[in-house]
Amino acid sequence: MDYFAHLPEGCISEILSLTSPEDTARLSATSKGFKAAAESDSVWNRFLPPDLTDIISRSASPVVYSNKKELYFTLCNSPILLDDGAKLSFSLDRRSGKKCFMIAARQLDIIWGNEDHCCQWASLADSRFSEVAVIRRIIWFDIRGKIATKMLSETTNYAVYLVFRFAGSAYGLQSSRALVRLVSRESNEEDAQNGADNLVNLFIGGVRRQERSDGWMEVEMGSFYNDAGDDGDVEAQFIELWPFRWERGLIVQGFEFRPK
Repeated sequence: MDYFAHLPEGCISEILSLTSPEDTARLSATSKGFKAAAESDSVWNRFLPPDLTDIISRSASPVVYSNKKELYFTLCNSPILLDDGAKLSFSLDRRSGKKCFMIAARQLDIIWGNEDHCCQWASLADSRFSEVAVIRRIIWFDIRGKIATKMLSETTNYAVYLVFRFAGSAYGLQSSRALVRLVSRESNEEDAQNGADNLVNLFIGGVRRQERSDGWMEVEMGSFYNDAGDDGDVEAQFIELWPFRWERGLIVQGFEFRPK
């Protein structure tokens, strides 16, 4: 007997809104009472970020949806480009509804990024941004990017990922150092206790390098905890551990910040 079917839909909606998007989808398959309530805007509005209206207003193209559930899954499946569409993208984590951002390569600080013989800017059909950085031939690389913690979801563990692929006969790049750290805007001091420092080999697969559903690859650079979003900026850096060796063939789409 489906006891939940006899509860008022408003009561069930309140119960579901206190769970998670993943739990709501699972519960809706167990009871007709849950299924009806799981479609309501009142439930899915609780899973959306409180500042979502402001974020959508910055979208480079219209965001079309008929209800809040559709909006939720649209943002999970199809990241939107913000502002001029060349610097930042936004999406939602499917399981939690937490905010995800990717900083485009053009917005990163890439050493020799403006030197044509070292770095070429190209357009690729499967990149969400209009340009990607193609490392041509350099003896040392250093890539940095940062985002304000107030833009991220509060009380959330985040990881930062280098989103990349190889071009042709890539070489070098075996020994790199990835660093994620919180930087106070007032003191400009690095908070080493809330950062991570990892050694990365882009040519080694397994748990470090992962294939993405969009056809790119990613490697986790490090993680941090975003408490109240008042810690200033979080900076991620990908740097060559052994400089002055020739390297080439790395294509960078961006740095992605998303919940762990």
